[in-house]
Amino acid sequence: MAKRVVTFGEIMLRLAPEGYYRFVQADRYGATYGGGEANVAVSLANFGLDSAFVTRLPEHEIGQAGVNALRRYGVDTKGIVRGGGRVGIYFLEKGASQRPSKVIYDRAGSAISTAQPEDFDWDRILEGADWFHFTGITPALGGKLPQICLEACKKARDRGIPVSCDLNYRKKLWSREEAGRTMGRLCEYVDVCIANEEDAADVFGIRAADTDVTGGKLSRDGYRQVAVQLAERFGFQKVAITLRQSLSASDNNWAGMLWDGSECLFSKTYPVRIVDRVGGGDAFGAGLIYGCLEGMEPARILEFAVAAGCLKHSVEGDFNQVSAAEVWALAGGDGSGRVQR
Repeated sequence: MAKRVVTFGEIMLRLAPEGYYRFVQADRYGATYGGGEANVAVSLANFGLDSAFVTRLPEHEIGQAGVNALRRYGVDTKGIVRGGGRVGIYFLEKGASQRPSKVIYDRAGSAISTAQPEDFDWDRILEGADWFHFTGITPALGGKLPQICLEACKKARDRGIPVSCDLNYRKKLWSREEAGRTMGRLCEYVDVCIANEEDAADVFGIRAADTDVTGGKLSRDGYRQVAVQLAERFGFQKVAITLRQSLSASDNNWAGMLWDGSECLFSKTYPVRIVDRVGGGDAFGAGLIYGCLEGMEPARILEFAVAAGCLKHSVEGDFNQVSAAEVWALAGGDGSGRVQR
């Protein structure tokens, strides 16, 4: 029987101009759905796991369209609570060359942000689960969500269910001080921590030495120290960090690091020409969860996760539309991009 993963967070309506048009140029927008934990749920369903997504969405048609977007990929939506007045929206302007991408949020008062603890029966939701995943974006939405996330984590711990969290700091949602306080409490119940080059510094003040993210300089020793410090502070079993060397908005070098409790492992590095980078970290997180649940060796877990994140950069939309077989093909060395006949 396939392993079951439950993810919890917000799914949003994504509105993006065609191609590389800027907001001020656009006269039409493409509409899709996405969001950190929803992206992970879809990836895991595509890998063949029993994947469930939990959120709160309005009962109207826009909310239903979000549910349908998940169902299309076989994600279990039975844990989605219906209520609230609106679906959160984010606008995405894709960058190119030296012009960065831009995101504008329109999510205040969204259905999930007004959720109450009694909306979610975590004993029922987590029944039969083998893993629970959330991100730092969800408690950042305010209201009762920090409390709801904490209750979910405690219930998972009581049941012996591993918990993963992608720190995913968003400065447009909350301050570093708020993030540090709230995530510090939640991380006491986290087994696997996922972060990028900046999250540990923004949320917990743990900085990688000899690293300049904007200048494209990354230090392996610096990130090894970050992972060990995070694990020592919170007791994480594993710490995974995506290593993105941003040469421009169009070209990145992409890799990852995994601290498995005894050593730090580093993946191969992929030169990436970006089609759509949103969801790259979520694809990495999904690959990490999949590898852990499949009982892979740490080095294989890391290579699978990094390859999954790499492929996401070639896919339009938030969701990573790739299979486990495609990820393994890339991780195994087939990165030529030649036509498959």
